[in-house]
Amino acid sequence: MATLNLALKEFWKTPARNRVLYGGRSSSKSTDAAGFAVFLAKKICCRILCTRMFQNRINDSVYALLKSRIRDFGWQDDFKITNNSIVCTATGSEFMFYGIARNIDEIRSIENIDILWIEEAHLLMESQWDVLEPTIRKQGSQIWIIFNPKYRNDFIWKRFVVNPPPKTIIRHINYDENPFLSETILDVIEATKLEDEEKYRHIYLGEPLEDDEGAVIKISHVMAAIDAHIKLGIEIRGSRRIGFDVADSGEDSCATIEAYGPLAVSADLWKAREDELLKSCTRVWVQARERQCLIIYDAIGVGAASGAKFNELNVNQLPSVQHAKFFAGGAPHRPDASYGQSGIKNRDFFSNIKAQAWWIVADRFRNTFNAVTNGQKFPDDEMIFISSDMLHLNKLIDELCTPKRDFDQAGRVKVESKKDLAKREIASPNLADAFIQAFAPGITTPMKINI
Repeated sequence: MATLNLALKEFWKTPARNRVLYGGRSSSKSTDAAGFAVFLAKKICCRILCTRMFQNRINDSVYALLKSRIRDFGWQDDFKITNNSIVCTATGSEFMFYGIARNIDEIRSIENIDILWIEEAHLLMESQWDVLEPTIRKQGSQIWIIFNPKYRNDFIWKRFVVNPPPKTIIRHINYDENPFLSETILDVIEATKLEDEEKYRHIYLGEPLEDDEGAVIKISHVMAAIDAHIKLGIEIRGSRRIGFDVADSGEDSCATIEAYGPLAVSADLWKAREDELLKSCTRVWVQARERQCLIIYDAIGVGAASGAKFNELNVNQLPSVQHAKFFAGGAPHRPDASYGQSGIKNRDFFSNIKAQAWWIVADRFRNTFNAVTNGQKFPDDEMIFISSDMLHLNKLIDELCTPKRDFDQAGRVKVESKKDLAKREIASPNLADAFIQAFAPGITTPMKINI
């Protein structure tokens, strides 16, 4: 009879508000959590809220797993199991089952929860966590977060593994600590390891994937670009530019990326209301004047007035600051030229210049990755580099690697829109947009200074 995994004994004993248990498949995470939950329910009176992102029926939950553990312990007479609930008759402990995606408001109103168990937590969104965390407010209450990692830029990975909150205990466990595995599954795991090392490490060792294959830009390519100019011994030269993404809502932020030739040098990010456009433009204008940069600004929405603000600031000022508009929805640069080796004209390949700019940046990141990892040779202006000294670097990396590929009705490629990102509860990628503007095609002429 399977019992609790003794390898996790200290994990369950240590006092904590958040218990984070993650790792690969066949590691006993969920089975052990169910066993410990049943043990607690039989020992003391507690209310355990069992959740997962999607639960259309009771069998989608950990309900079946809990029933199995009750049988394993031989405690069937101590629990009343109905079609949608489990209650310990001796202590009055209760297990409840909810899907987060469809029932978040109902969960918000539930009182006196002792344990919130979030199964398959890798799918959890930040906005949902912001509801769940304050809902579990009973003195001594706990939150169990159990998952197999998916991507490094998932909210749950960044929040509870990379930068965990106080009073959090974290345990990484894999199949090699599970004493109950059969030889059959061990053979399957070994075969996977021999066939595909990366797949094995992700599935069975719980290592998050570097890349979302649907993303325009791969995170592994961006990571390779950090200080790659130093690794490759490249002398940086070229035009100096500032990409300026203007805040267009109360929750949005202004952002800039300063670039020197193929190198992203610095980043800035700040909150600003629509009526503070002059203040924001002044902030960027001062930087551009000091650094002798061309400003490339978002000319859609609120940003459309930026050019006029820069002209006001330029009056009677020497040297003046040059600026150029970036129309995200405009036609591709050099529309009749072919994109790379595709043989397809830019106007037939790209929906707009925004898509073209993202794809060109993605190509340059890939070239840098190949130069660093494979020793391939590329001209400097076909690669791209990021300074490790840059502020907001982690946020920039996340934003660059989040938007997905999409297509318009004519079959031309485009970048996932802010509206679609919002549906995934992802904020506007301000730093990434500023980055793309700083490296946009056709707007790379050096600044002209009036003397």
